Amino acid sequence: MKVLVPVKRVVDYNVKVRPNADGSDVDLANAKMSMNPFCEIAVEEAVRLKESGKVSEVVVVSIGTAKSQEQIRAAMAIGADRGILVQTDENLEPLAIAKCLKAIYEKESPELVILGKQSIDGDNNQTGQMFAALTGLGQATFASKVELDEGKVAVTREIDGGLQTLELGLPAVITTDLRLNEPRYASLPNIMKAKKKPMETLSLDVVGVDGAARVKVLSVSPPPERQGGIKVASVEELVEKLKSEAKVIS
Repeated sequence: MKVLVPVKRVVDYNVKVRPNADGSDVDLANAKMSMNPFCEIAVEEAVRLKESGKVSEVVVVSIGTAKSQEQIRAAMAIGADRGILVQTDENLEPLAIAKCLKAIYEKESPELVILGKQSIDGDNNQTGQMFAALTGLGQATFASKVELDEGKVAVTREIDGGLQTLELGLPAVITTDLRLNEPRYASLPNIMKAKKKPMETLSLDVVGVDGAARVKVLSVSPPPERQGGIKVASVEELVEKLKSEAKVIS
């Protein structure tokens, strides 16, 4: 069984981002970049399925600039077998990314696609659902547990008030939540081995996707600074301030 895992290059989650001077975008100059944490969980889950003997090959795909090779190599250091880079300098929107993934899916014909539920930069939470709609595959989002069996997969996900378990026939699409697993650290020998694993580079023209933007960012600005709190002497004073100053109760 083959598993396809899309990964995205994003600003490292430890970096405190800020807008450009002209407010046109986020300032990425000299910012540390890494694999999107939700994508890292997806890679870890695919590798665990391979280690359990239920999966024979893990293929990682990334869509972005040539620097996205770093994230593909990082995924292969975790345990993925080979990588595919759809190289473009365009900042693609979720629908264009989903169309690229559809083209790769049709090329590779995996039985399972596991991807992060969202990226920590765009925070759109759309690509997995769009990809499932484009391919007509069954989907289970926000997975906290995945159990693969012959021709089907059971996915447990958190919902309001409890847990929900879905059973999907293969092929299927799964998006990962934080509780699914804890990604491992790649060892130095595996990092060295990853440099020799095969990686294929494709262009948008080859996969047949138009990368033209359909949404325009008007401006990027930091959130307003939080104001300092105050201490009140009694519940009565608190209620009065909530009524007269904050105006959140009447």
